[in-house]
Amino acid sequence: MNALSDTVSDPAASLREPKQIGPIRYTPETIERILTGLQALAVDVRPYTIDVAAYLAYAAAADYERRYPDYYRSNIREKSLEHFIAADLLRLQPDDVYIDIASEGSPVPEIYYRLAHCTTYRQDLTYPPGLTGDTIGGDAAALPVPEGFASKMGLHCSFEHFEGDADVRFMREVRRVLRPGGAVCIVPLYLFDVYAIQTDPAVAVAAGVQFDPDAVLYCDVTWGNRHGRFYDPAHLVGRVQQQLGDLRLTVHRITNAKDVDPSCYVEFAALITSARGSENG
Repeated sequence: MNALSDTVSDPAASLREPKQIGPIRYTPETIERILTGLQALAVDVRPYTIDVAAYLAYAAAADYERRYPDYYRSNIREKSLEHFIAADLLRLQPDDVYIDIASEGSPVPEIYYRLAHCTTYRQDLTYPPGLTGDTIGGDAAALPVPEGFASKMGLHCSFEHFEGDADVRFMREVRRVLRPGGAVCIVPLYLFDVYAIQTDPAVAVAAGVQFDPDAVLYCDVTWGNRHGRFYDPAHLVGRVQQQLGDLRLTVHRITNAKDVDPSCYVEFAALITSARGSENG
């Protein structure tokens, strides 16, 4: 078999080094190295213990099974848990203006509107450009909204998909769009003990994805996604925290996700707050 056919049969062969075959996996030792690295860089890390009864009450009120029966049917516990954690950390109030970033087909804007009675918008790169009703189309790092438009924003299993410098640019855009006293929640916040990007090689090669040159590639042929960034502590500080100006980053270590369901995997969440913001302590 020649080199060209080898590449076709094994797309990972055409991806640059350094790379590993298989998905990123956490071990207790990995988590400990992440926490030690964050502590060494003076990142504010707080434990977050899920109130399982409160989560169950939220999930029942959101009514995923009846209202959204086709939404992540095989993974609804994890997805609904992410939505619960974000709502809890953001402390949504009726006077909030909330943007669901990279929302795609998520029910979150409707759920938060119905349960928290706040004003909600949905944003996604795939939507028609501009602000139309409650829909915001275009680049999340260049939102077509005025300064101070939103008091709260949420990203549910989406920030890791921001390719190139989109994560850095989004952090700078947060400074413009977020109101004083506002907050942004990223859940899960994907961290690792080395700077890494997980990818499905077949998807990435076909799309011509350009990967950060200083990231280790993890090639998972079963994943089906082109790009998932995992920050090590140093890159979290450089690409996220240092872009925030006067805003504050807190990393929440989720301590008991599997108490909700064995399928749940969220390990970390990030909360970004303005100087006048408030946090779950």
